[in-house]
Order: sequence, then structure tokens, then C-alpha cells
Amino acid sequence: MSDILLPGQPLPLPPRAPLPLPGPGTYKRGATLRSSLLGLPTISSTASVRAPASPPPVPQQGSIVLGKITHLSPTAATLAILVVDGLSLPATDEFVGVIRSQDVRSTEKDRIRIGECFRGGDVVRAQVLSLGDARSYYLSTARNELGVVFATSEAGATMQPVSWQEMRCPRTGQLEKRKCAKPEGI
Repeated sequence: MSDILLPGQPLPLPPRAPLPLPGPGTYKRGATLRSSLLGLPTISSTASVRAPASPPPVPQQGSIVLGKITHLSPTAATLAILVVDGLSLPATDEFVGVIRSQDVRSTEKDRIRIGECFRGGDVVRAQVLSLGDARSYYLSTARNELGVVFATSEAGATMQPVSWQEMRCPRTGQLEKRKCAKPEGI
């Protein structure tokens, strides 16, 4: 049975079958079992209704996403979106985001070099600007709290932000350019 029932609707029972006992999500009114919530019925010796699984999150305009940089070009960074508004996406759902050079910062847009802002494998916090084209969402890191939140240095260490445009490797002390996200609460 896959029909979703509304609260108050009778459960679909086979004709002339003995009435099952009311279970979770059901109640008995007269000789009829009814759903007490929106959900999917299950009928055996007892009848129950369970709420359907909530749909996975989908990026919307204004959503804050976390994604991993998968490809860089001179004009844009492409990332695989992993989290939407704090909710992880199932592994089966794949959304692609594009951060164009003009959407990296709100100032000095003409002087931005994508390779100095992001590297492959960086984890980036961004905001969805628009639905973009059929394949990807357009994203922005133009606010202070948006940008690279996790990066690994060439030495394999987790980098630490030292300014809004640089991260330091704790092993070697080497600085690398990135568009860093300002940590929340600072």
C-alpha cells in the first residue's frame, strides 16, 4: 500500500476481513479505522500509519551550502554541494554549484584570480544566488562569513586562516592564498 492518507481518512481494508487492532497513527471510529496523521498505512494484525520520510533538502535561492571544490577554470570554481542549510544530502543526490569570478568578493571583482581563492578539495561555504543553468547552481562567497572553511596544505595538514585571503600550513608555516570564510562568532 503506497497511498498517502490524510488525517481522518479511513484505512483501506480488504472487504470482509476482520478489523485489525488500531496501532500508532490510527484510531477507531465506529466500525472504521482512520488515520490520525498524514502518512502511509501498514496493515497486518494491527493497523498503523507512519509519516513519510521527509524529502532531502534542495538548494533554493538564498540557501547556505557547503561544498567541495571539484574543478577550477580561470573564470569559475565548480563544487559538489554536500550540505544545504545545515542538512546533509544523501549520497545519491548530486547538486553542482559554480562560483564565478565576479561572485567571489563584493569588491575588486575585476582583479580576482580563481586559483588564488580556491584549490581542488577545499570545502567552501557559499550562498545560492540563482538556479543557474540546467546543470548547476550559481553560488556566491561575497560575504565575510562565506568562503573556504577547510583546506589541506601541500604537506597534508589542515590549514589555518590567518586573514581573509590567506591560510597557513601548521607544519611548514607556508602561506597559501584563499578566499577565507570569517569564523562565526568573531
